[in-house]
Amino acid sequence: MSLNFSKAVSAGIAGTIVMTIIAGFVAPMMGMPPMNPADMLAGQMGGSMLLGYVAHFMIGIVLALGYALLAPSLPGATWMRGALYAVAPWLLAQVAIMPMMGMPLFSGSMVMAGGSLFGHLMYGAVVGAVYGVPMARARPAHA
Repeated sequence: MSLNFSKAVSAGIAGTIVMTIIAGFVAPMMGMPPMNPADMLAGQMGGSMLLGYVAHFMIGIVLALGYALLAPSLPGATWMRGALYAVAPWLLAQVAIMPMMGMPLFSGSMVMAGGSLFGHLMYGAVVGAVYGVPMARARPAHA
């Protein structure tokens, strides 16, 4: 398997944009408050929204690079591989990151945790779709 770095970065940016839109605009349509991961990160890093957005997108890119490395071992279509992969960062966020930021496990409610899961699944589906089919290692031709 060969990692396509620029494709993974593009996939991470695209997935993070979609997740940000879902958190800010779709969540309220689902009866949840708007969620802004960049604002949450900014609060932990001194309050700079610019720094919060940079961190949010860097996390999305790093996770997409992780996806690119693991994608060949995941089953299904590319978007499904991405969604499946995204369950791991969601779970990590809910049981480790949120408590480190002063929030309860699973965001304090199953509704909020479900909204977060939906955002992560959409992030992963976009990452998988944009990254596409992992490239297999070239096999030497038999003479």
